[in-house]
Amino acid sequence: MIELPLAPLSEAERRHEARVVAAIAAELERAGGWLPFARFMELALYAPGLGYYAGGAHKLGAGGDFVTAPELSPVFARCLAAQSAEVLAALGGGEILELGAGSGALAAELLGALHRAGAPRPRYRILEPSPELRARQRERLGTAAEWLEAPPREPFDGLVLANEVADALPVERFRVGAAGVESLGVGREDGRFVWRARPAPPAVAAEVAALAAGQGAPFAAGFESEYCPSLAPWLGAVTAGLRRGVALLIDYGTERREYYAPARAGGTLACHHRQRRHDDPFINVGLQDLTAWVDFTRLAEAGAAHGLELAGYTSQANFLLALGFERELAALRAALPADAAPFAVRAAARLVLPQEMGERFRVMALARGYDRPLGGFALRDFSPAL
Repeated sequence: MIELPLAPLSEAERRHEARVVAAIAAELERAGGWLPFARFMELALYAPGLGYYAGGAHKLGAGGDFVTAPELSPVFARCLAAQSAEVLAALGGGEILELGAGSGALAAELLGALHRAGAPRPRYRILEPSPELRARQRERLGTAAEWLEAPPREPFDGLVLANEVADALPVERFRVGAAGVESLGVGREDGRFVWRARPAPPAVAAEVAALAAGQGAPFAAGFESEYCPSLAPWLGAVTAGLRRGVALLIDYGTERREYYAPARAGGTLACHHRQRRHDDPFINVGLQDLTAWVDFTRLAEAGAAHGLELAGYTSQANFLLALGFERELAALRAALPADAAPFAVRAAARLVLPQEMGERFRVMALARGYDRPLGGFALRDFSPAL
């Protein structure tokens, strides 16, 4: 990983980090001096009023910590609008539930594209854990959307959209040592958090053994990685109300065999702060995003466990191209002033270029009560690789 200098913290940021550190340190002490990494990650991201997504840090865009596809180009949302229109038309109507709606860019552009296409305006609901992002969404969308405090339990037909959400679910870290599998947790030394290894409990050891069995050979000594134990419960919760329709999940990740290949022996955990990517989760605590790639095989298994059928799996490039990326890009370019068009084209190209988001990001569709082909997977479907 190429590491670039991290931006210095302001005095207010240092005070906030100190509060987050104190809260986590207190729980670590109560736990006897060791916390599973998944718990540390959960607190750092979601502790009420303190965690990265529960506090007030500016997250998205040029002044934030990372940029997502909807902020890069409106072409992304316009292609998703085409897929959404197809599903809603087949259902005879319905609604859209977006998980983690970021700045609201996807919702705004998708609803606009549906309107321009003459499609009926769907009910649009958003489940957003971040108060800061929720405020930005309300300012941008006004009455065009509704906000939820918890996943809906009442039955509904339509779509569930999750763009870059599953990567921020807490993960358990592990290492294969000379004496067996170790859990990589968190301790404290000289006033800062540090990695601490201990023999893995039976549940973690069994999970790692199953992952190794899927590779056809034991992991080599020194192999480190992670897995997401909360993926299945999370998916079950956010799709519990989906009676008929499709859940579309877009994130960086890959299928299990590639995820745990020897070439990826360090895992995929990454931190994002002020447009810099690094690998130290123990700095800027509560002020930086912590993410890990999505194991799409695990996601498909989680779907099956909750009564969802795999309806497609492909790269983001294939998905967008199948839904009219080139047509939408041409329309965008024609609508812009000549001096702005080249910048818009370059930004949109990042969505599909292999070395950018085109191959690193994958799209999975999980369906319930919906058996029609989905246009986004017409170009190429990687489902057999799962």
